[in-house]
Amino acid sequence: MRVRLEDVARAAKVSPKTASRVLNDEANVSEDTRKRVLAAMEALDYRPLSSARSLAGNRSFVVAMLYDNNDNPTSTYLAEIQDGVLEACDAHRYSMMMRPLRMRDDDFIRRLDALISDHHPDGVVLAPPLTDYAPLLKRLRECNVAYACVSPESGGCIGVRMDEQAAARAIVDHLLGLGHTRIAHVLGMDGHGASRWRLAGYREAMAAAGLAVNKALVVQGAFTFGSGVAAARKLFALKNRPTAVFAANDDMAAGVMWAANEHGLKVPGDVSVCGFDDIPLASQLLPALTTVRQPSREMGRVAGLQLLESLRGRSAGLMVQIPFALQLRGSTGSIPS
Repeated sequence: MRVRLEDVARAAKVSPKTASRVLNDEANVSEDTRKRVLAAMEALDYRPLSSARSLAGNRSFVVAMLYDNNDNPTSTYLAEIQDGVLEACDAHRYSMMMRPLRMRDDDFIRRLDALISDHHPDGVVLAPPLTDYAPLLKRLRECNVAYACVSPESGGCIGVRMDEQAAARAIVDHLLGLGHTRIAHVLGMDGHGASRWRLAGYREAMAAAGLAVNKALVVQGAFTFGSGVAAARKLFALKNRPTAVFAANDDMAAGVMWAANEHGLKVPGDVSVCGFDDIPLASQLLPALTTVRQPSREMGRVAGLQLLESLRGRSAGLMVQIPFALQLRGSTGSIPS
């Protein structure tokens, strides 16, 4: 027979109402009581009917993760954020759904309204660049849907961010410390917050070293492998080519390394290459890629937790700053003699 909530309450020696409050993750339940009820649920293998739980709590217990795959095509990055959000949801018995919403589509708001109407998410986690898309944020507020942001440019919201400008400066400082002065930068997607932060860090490091930024060494990319190849071809065709290239993400850095091989250039003997994010590909390249470690999975988990804390009324939610770390590997070396 199916285990009932009354059976859980009896095993935990609490009232069915208290067991229901624990199940619905409500506040004003002591931690000791919460642990006893959760332990009883686990021991009895209790599986609540989602429909009954939603009716009892007047909530859907669903969190939606929204992303724009047109402007954020690095699937590994999105997958890691998704895994982190899912981990947070699982820990609090929430379900998670993913939906792409393309900002450039004419029916953007209509599709958002349909998602809210059809699925009634209690809250949403936004991946960049949706984090800063004003029409989306305005509509979520109008519909009274709570949201948390991953790496937003603007303030006034909850979620998680990393100091990407400082991280970009640190990795360019690494190249400068190896003796490089002709350092190129492959930009990310035009208009993307991460692109602006990483360019700002590059410029800041060059200025601190007393070096002017050569416009010919700053080439537009789009966060994709192919755009990294195209940008690198332009750089390596220059009469006075760069001795080092900082790409705004690892996919483009991999494209730069591919183009270097195409031009008969050795990495790092002829040109040093570094990226940003530290996706799994970075350590699988030969040589392995020097990059900035951005803990995307942890960022997704933290954003999810801040959203859930807000939904449960335990706090207003915070904007949490996550530290970065440089991963120094074989793709960078001293300036060629």
